[in-house]
Amino acid sequence: MSGRAFLAGVFLAGMAAAAQAQGTIVVEGLDPAFDDPNIETFQRPEAEVAPQGVMMRALDKVSGEIVDFTLAPDQTKQMGRIQVTLEECRYPIKNPAGDAFAFVHVQNLGAETPVFSGWMIASSPGLNGLDHARYDVWPLRCITS
Repeated sequence: MSGRAFLAGVFLAGMAAAAQAQGTIVVEGLDPAFDDPNIETFQRPEAEVAPQGVMMRALDKVSGEIVDFTLAPDQTKQMGRIQVTLEECRYPIKNPAGDAFAFVHVQNLGAETPVFSGWMIASSPGLNGLDHARYDVWPLRCITS
């Protein structure tokens, strides 16, 4: 980090602390590009929920067995000693085959708390994946029809 960036960070932290002490936090003018109406800002792509569910793949790392299965929303599938439950699968509206975002819960049999609960992304299974000693589970695609 350069000395100039460090000083800017210290200055902004001091300003934020002073504003917080007064009860309000206002940050303006950090980057002139944000104030320019001619510059496009990032917009989150629109997604749609797949009513039919998701196509998942599971790997048993001990036996090497690979199993593909489908899950409808709120459906649970048991594979070995884990259960996988789908909450919902979303896909980009403009490109249904482009990617799948599945919100799943994975738990060991007999356990009350899940070992994984969150979004999995088909195109990046390692980004937010299941951390299990024996099993890997990831979405392949949403089922749209």
